[in-house]
Amino acid sequence: MPVPRSAVDEVRPLAFREPDEVLEFDRLYTVYEVARLLQGLEPDAELDRGTEDVLLDWAIPWMVVNRDAFVFAEPTADDEPGLYGLA
Repeated sequence: MPVPRSAVDEVRPLAFREPDEVLEFDRLYTVYEVARLLQGLEPDAELDRGTEDVLLDWAIPWMVVNRDAFVFAEPTADDEPGLYGLA
């Protein structure tokens, strides 16, 4: 349900960082790690499933929009996620 703007203490501009501001060039990351890094968390931060799902909802579209900045490596096993890095 929408809330009145006056009910919020502070609003900020919505800004997304560039991939090279989030990732290190010499590293490959899972989408879960990218999602954490976008929020300023450590890539191995413990998160509950609900929080991780919300972070993925932000990370996946960000990666699609910035797809030219990424490379992809096949997963190391069938049950592992792929790895992403800077192009």
